Amino acid sequence: MANNTDNKVVNIMFCGIGGQGILTASEIAALAAVYDGYHAKKSEVHGMAQRGGSVESHVRFAKQVASPLVETEKADFLVPFHEGEHERMFHYLSKNGVDLFKDLLEADEKLTDKKFINTFMLGRLSKHLNISEESWLKALEKGFKGKFIEQNKRIFLEAAGK
Repeated sequence: MANNTDNKVVNIMFCGIGGQGILTASEIAALAAVYDGYHAKKSEVHGMAQRGGSVESHVRFAKQVASPLVETEKADFLVPFHEGEHERMFHYLSKNGVDLFKDLLEADEKLTDKKFINTFMLGRLSKHLNISEESWLKALEKGFKGKFIEQNKRIFLEAAGK
C-alpha cells in the first residue's frame, strides 16, 4: 500500500489507445482519492483517440498536489491497457515503481468482454493504494454513471482480491 501520511505524492500513469476507457479509469482513480480525503490532480493527452490513437492520463494525489503531470521516471504505478502503449510509456516508471503489465495480460486471458479491462486494472491498482473500498465503489458508480455498474463492481472486487 502506498502510504500517504508523509504527504508523498502518488504518481499514476494510465496508457492505452482510444476506446479502451483510459480517461474513465483515470477519472475514477482520481475520484476515489478525493473521496478518501486526498487532493488529486489529473491530466490527459489524447491524439486521435477515436481512431485507436495513443491515450495517456496522469493522476497524482496526496495531502497537497501542485502539478497534474507525472515526470519521466517518477511514476509509482504504470497502468497499461495496451501492450504497445506499455512499451512507449515505460520510461515514466520509477526504478521502484509498480508495473501492472502482467495484470493486463491476466485481464486479456480472464475477461471475455474486453470493455471491462479498465475496471479489472483499477481493481488491481487498488491493491497498492491506501484508498478505502468504499471510496473506490463510490467512484465507480459516479465514473460509470450507472452503466453496467453491478458487473463493474463485481469485476473490480474480484480483481482487487475481495
